[in-house]
Amino acid sequence: VDIYFLFSGLIGRSWAMVFAAGGFKVKLYDIAQQQLTSALENIRKQMKELEESGFLKGALTAEQQLALISICTDLKAAVEGATFIQECTPENLELKRKIFGQLDLIVGDNVILSSSTSCLLPSKLFTGLKHVKQCIVSHPVNPPYFVPLVEIVPHPETDPSTTERTYALMKKIGQSPVKLNREIEGFVLNRLQYAVISESWRLVGEGVISPTDLDLVMSDGLGMRYAFIGPLETMHLNAEGISNYCERYREGMRHVLNTFGPVPEFSGEIEQKVNQAMSEKIPVVPKILDARRKWRDECLTGLAKMKTQMKSE
Repeated sequence: VDIYFLFSGLIGRSWAMVFAAGGFKVKLYDIAQQQLTSALENIRKQMKELEESGFLKGALTAEQQLALISICTDLKAAVEGATFIQECTPENLELKRKIFGQLDLIVGDNVILSSSTSCLLPSKLFTGLKHVKQCIVSHPVNPPYFVPLVEIVPHPETDPSTTERTYALMKKIGQSPVKLNREIEGFVLNRLQYAVISESWRLVGEGVISPTDLDLVMSDGLGMRYAFIGPLETMHLNAEGISNYCERYREGMRHVLNTFGPVPEFSGEIEQKVNQAMSEKIPVVPKILDARRKWRDECLTGLAKMKTQMKSE
């Protein structure tokens, strides 16, 4: 049986649930026993809630999925028999390099070493490792249980079979993997996100629109499209195909894009303005933020379920 193993933070727990839903054996590894015990408790609670609300993924019951997850504080024991290792430590280069250095010494030649990093480049993480051919970044979107995208980013020396196996595995557990042909700062999701954030910041900063109205443009406008189709298919459908769209809108697009300002500082007066508007809407109090996040996750769950239904129809 394939055994997968992870770390027990927020992303690690969500990954563990995704793999268990796919019917795979999971070992959660962490240095602190207490971390692991509370991680398991947390997973149990989430799975039970998901099962009751009908949102549990996979063909197995919550109990059956929980039975697939075990915990371990010994790295050597955790790695034994694993075919895929997903690292989920905090976003800290030295820490991650240290972990991969340790793994490099104890793994065999057929296990895939995968990192959940959202911004560290594979060349920074894996260069110099004996098993660099087996190393890859699999960047999930938070929370991976409800948002299926995984960006698969190879190191220049990653073996193509490592990429293929990771891609196939992500498909198998119900995620939506995308392959980057080479590494690039921010990968793809964050590059797109930052482009949107920077223009949003400029529009609010220049007094064109209020922060809350700006968010509405996305949630009740662009975002509704983007929940189902991407920007390129949007162009294709909004004219008689891409070439026709370019023919019609090329000039206008270039004209508008040339009026974009420089990269914002994301500080000072505009930061205060955006902060004030967001804090009025959602006060920065742990209890309120958590309630809003829970609501967001419920929305994502409902949307994910609806998308699955629409695909199967």
